[in-house]
Amino acid sequence: MALSTTMNYAGAAAAALAAAMREDPRVVALGEDLGRGGIFSQYKGLLQEFGAERIIDTPISESTIVGAGVGMALAGLKPVVEMRVADFALCAMDEIVNQAAKNRYMFGGQGRVPLVMRLPIGIWSASAAQHSQSLEAWFVHLPGVVVVCPSTPQQNYCLLRAALRGEDPVIYMEHKELWALEGEVDEAAELPIGRAQVLQRGDRLTIVSWSAAVHTVVQAAAQLRAEGIEVSVIDLVSLWPWDREVVLADCARTGRLLVVHEAVQAGGFGAEIAATVAEHTRCRVARLGAPRVPVGYAASLEAQSRLDAAAVQRAARALLAAP
Repeated sequence: MALSTTMNYAGAAAAALAAAMREDPRVVALGEDLGRGGIFSQYKGLLQEFGAERIIDTPISESTIVGAGVGMALAGLKPVVEMRVADFALCAMDEIVNQAAKNRYMFGGQGRVPLVMRLPIGIWSASAAQHSQSLEAWFVHLPGVVVVCPSTPQQNYCLLRAALRGEDPVIYMEHKELWALEGEVDEAAELPIGRAQVLQRGDRLTIVSWSAAVHTVVQAAAQLRAEGIEVSVIDLVSLWPWDREVVLADCARTGRLLVVHEAVQAGGFGAEIAATVAEHTRCRVARLGAPRVPVGYAASLEAQSRLDAAAVQRAARALLAAP
């Protein structure tokens, strides 16, 4: 029987990276503040075990960090590139979009870029508009990359391990406010990229979500159950590829889909899910996301961009009431 260990979200990622580095000398990590364990302790203890040649502190230049990572990958290494927060990756978009994502295609497969780019997403309390963005839809739109969004310590362990076994660039989007979240982690477990997790099944409504919003949805689903409303909850886990089979099957069964994400609703990835479900089933669809405003610094303004369980419940009831 496999033994599990209680870890937090940050510790699970550190354990996964350490395991990969022990198994494969090609795995290295580079970015700002890695030597002191990363700003969220997601690299804690790695410098002491693997040294400065494999846990590499870099200057404050995101384009340089990603560019170096692309070069390392093309030269045969398997780099993990740390952007601290997804917002800072905007300084490296040319390297991500035109170099990492396109190299394999433009050179006929002669070059591969097995690069894992860690881009933490989501609202970061009292950190304002330039540190609180959920930009996953930007990267799902980009051909040539894989996009994943772990929501639990177990997922963070398994998905980082899976990402490092791949041969294509992975946009790895942890959530900025999940680092302290604790859970049981089975280090022998496998979670293939592209497979969703069905957290509960109901017959009235399907709710699809990912990242930290999953926890809000689970809370709302428990409250709906207390009212006699049973809903399915699906954690998408991977945004590209995403598990169309699981989502379409559940939506065909319930006849109603609500997609919930922390990102701005306008142009969000929820629209892709809703459109796909509408095209392939007779399901009624709805979306719930953040308003199209910058995240405010003041707590009262920041709250306007946050989704809570009450908002999910209201959206679910409105969808159930629709003819």
